[in-house]
Amino acid sequence: MNDKPKITLSEVALAADVSPITVSRALRNPAKVSAEARARIERAIHELGYVPNPAARALASGRTDVIGVIIPSVSNNVFADVMRGIYEGLEGSSLGVQLGTTRYSPLTEEQLIRVFLSQRPAGLIVAGHDQSPAARALLGAAVCPVVQIMEVGPPPIDLSVGLSHFHGARAGVEHLLAQGYRAPAFLGAQMDPRSQRRLAGFRDGLAAAGLGGDPVVTTPEPSSVSLGCRLLADLLARRPQTDAVLCNNDDLAIGVLFEAQRRNIRVGPQLGICGFNDHEMMSAAEPALTSVATDRLSMGRQAVHMVRDRLTGAGAPRGHALDLGFRLMPRASTAREG
Repeated sequence: MNDKPKITLSEVALAADVSPITVSRALRNPAKVSAEARARIERAIHELGYVPNPAARALASGRTDVIGVIIPSVSNNVFADVMRGIYEGLEGSSLGVQLGTTRYSPLTEEQLIRVFLSQRPAGLIVAGHDQSPAARALLGAAVCPVVQIMEVGPPPIDLSVGLSHFHGARAGVEHLLAQGYRAPAFLGAQMDPRSQRRLAGFRDGLAAAGLGGDPVVTTPEPSSVSLGCRLLADLLARRPQTDAVLCNNDDLAIGVLFEAQRRNIRVGPQLGICGFNDHEMMSAAEPALTSVATDRLSMGRQAVHMVRDRLTGAGAPRGHALDLGFRLMPRASTAREG
């Protein structure tokens, strides 16, 4: 058993020759303390082995220095990019991150929101706009800033940053049609609300062009390259006239490319392929794959900046939504000859 007494903030202040409130300010908001005083405080903390007590700080200030982040997955590259942006947005601050993953379960999301809010976070970042009624009620009553990321469209509970997945997918199908493809189809996996909005955008684009039918193959299975191979095989068995595919993410698009090459189908001239998100592998593929580019890094950075600005009293008002838009990246996979 370790009976060694814990180092107090007052002891750090004494060693650094500053007041306790200056130490507290340096820990919460370093920019408000001179560089010389910060250096002395940091040296004292290191020499004494001081560890701040987040629970005591929460009682004193009404919040911790932690931003809660709730996302569906940590293995999905989309959310890995978002998390990079979040950590970049935290640079130079005293704020940290507490991460929770829902595995696309609304009930798990609701439980995480309850737990995170009970810990008095400085802010909460959650993916999407499709929380359960109970989760929305919790977020609406939160006393900290709440930022919904990944999309815009529905009015945010507090703040939001993202893009319109509906219009991104519609731009994708419009590109296919403009390239001369006349029988495009949609392939989708892990049909979460954002994927559902991409599917709606695809259907809307077809309807606007006067094309009938419903050339869609989807599955609730998690997305993967191998699944993209299988979905194209299923699609061609059901609809051999298909001449282009809009995939709801890039993993599926890579799988479609592999399956097409396995069948000696010329990608571009015979089969157009468009993905969504535009990961690095899309431009590196052969042939290079067209995709709808989304700025995941900026989503993460902007979400943190929204929280930090609100904490300083200079943030955007409740209801503000930042639309980062998207960019269609045309490449060889949709370059149709003739």
